Amino acid sequence: MANKISDETIEYVGILAKLWLSDEEKENARSDMEKMLDYIDTLNELDTTGTEPMSHVFPVNNVFREDIVENGDGSEDTLANAPLKKEQGFKVPKTIR
Repeated sequence: MANKISDETIEYVGILAKLWLSDEEKENARSDMEKMLDYIDTLNELDTTGTEPMSHVFPVNNVFREDIVENGDGSEDTLANAPLKKEQGFKVPKTIR
């Protein structure tokens, strides 16, 4: 296995992450990334025949209610108290000249 990460890749990842890394930090990052890639290679060796792909460990269900308007938005009642109206909104004095 032994995945090797190039200097250019470390530089590029640093730029994408907006990190300014010292030489020691770059070496630590390179080592960590190589270990991660080696672990992924190990996982790829597993026999997953018959295993359904999934995006979450737990089942994901929509927890939101259906969006049904039951009593309207109350805009007519709100505009009934307006001193001045224009179409379906309040008419107010112009504030910018």
